[in-house]
Amino acid sequence: MSTLALLGIGAGSIALLLLLIIRWQVHAFVAMMLVSFLVAFATGMPIGDIISTLIAGMGGTLGSVAILVALGSMLGRMIEVSGGAASLANRFTQLLGPTRVPMALTAAALVLAIPVFFDVGFIILVPIVYGFCKAAGVNPVKFGLPVAGIMLAAHVVVPPHPGIVGGAAIVKGDIGWITIIGLSICIPLAALSQYVAGWLNRKGYPLLPTTAEQFAAFGSSDETAASKARSAPGVGTILALILIPLALIMAGTTGATLLPKGDSLRNVLGFIGSPIFALTVAVGLAMFLLGRSQGWNRERTNAIMESALPPAATVILVTGAGGVFAKVLTASGIGAALSQSLTATHLPLILLAFLIALALRAAQGSATVAIITTCGLLADAIAGGGYSPLQVALLTVAIGFGSLGLSHVNDSGFWIVTRYLGLSVGDGLRTWTVLTTVLGLAGFALTALLWALVA
Repeated sequence: MSTLALLGIGAGSIALLLLLIIRWQVHAFVAMMLVSFLVAFATGMPIGDIISTLIAGMGGTLGSVAILVALGSMLGRMIEVSGGAASLANRFTQLLGPTRVPMALTAAALVLAIPVFFDVGFIILVPIVYGFCKAAGVNPVKFGLPVAGIMLAAHVVVPPHPGIVGGAAIVKGDIGWITIIGLSICIPLAALSQYVAGWLNRKGYPLLPTTAEQFAAFGSSDETAASKARSAPGVGTILALILIPLALIMAGTTGATLLPKGDSLRNVLGFIGSPIFALTVAVGLAMFLLGRSQGWNRERTNAIMESALPPAATVILVTGAGGVFAKVLTASGIGAALSQSLTATHLPLILLAFLIALALRAAQGSATVAIITTCGLLADAIAGGGYSPLQVALLTVAIGFGSLGLSHVNDSGFWIVTRYLGLSVGDGLRTWTVLTTVLGLAGFALTALLWALVA
């Protein structure tokens, strides 16, 4: 099939998906599954491969996301019901003042995003965001949007995250230079995320009904009231439950960075630092520490944990469907057609690197795939260009920022952010998609400025 036809099918599939979800109010899970089938048929994918491709897309996404969402939701529910989130939010609000809380949250999110994957860190912070928003009397999108924006920015340009590390390996980029450049640019982007999110939030966005119910009930359930009567757990306990899994994950990433492959200590650190194990430890500690302080018996603890799963189920299913749609777009050749079209334009290499990554991100959803694919496409050009290690690092960071923008309906992160913050698809496109694109453009502009200075 011609490149033009593939690009037309890709653009048409996204347009149809938006019409189904926004105008005709079809459930996002059903709409993405339907459009995924249509794209597979339209691009001539062998009929024997269609179902296996869809299953691979769902399994590849949910293999990591489902467990993390479930564990993170259980941890957040126990922190909420015990009164811990409200206690932590009230303490920080008293210390910082209500006007400084969003800025402090965004700064903390940048630090936490360095060792922790975007979806893991965001899910861990959701109950804290809810608690702060409840204390301030605002919707969760007010504080949650800038937090999510800067966490994703760090995820795409700061090692040891997989996309930027894998891309650096392909183009032989220096990890040290990439880390310095990525972190240096993310610091001003944190302030920009706060400012742009505030501008986007100048008008209120209605919460989705399910999120509105969840947020309204946050901290006000019968169990929470009973916990308040007993006294909420201390701030130190809640911080420990949040920071212990993050510390475990950091230990794992540090071991993977400093120790050689095959080293037994690296293997042990890799195991205890895996997000699934780290969150499992946090849930176990929460069962013990919060259950003991609140006087929960085993039946009550299990009931509280199970109550976290119905809201999480929607996030899991919709996120998995996003993975299906992204897999079909990749397997059908639409993403490759888009990158080849851009390569033929002969633009300056740093601009081309950014645009290809941005296009691939928009076409298939995954920032990691966009980074690694772009690095693979440009590896020969970079290797043969006689660039210095600093210039190669700048090109790699430019690719990373290209993968930051245009997060939309084929990105699992889009669904995680919008569902937890209660945004409809239309409002998610007006806020989250705009924020990620602005941050990506700003990050690239700063990278291009550094390129001009060292060229």
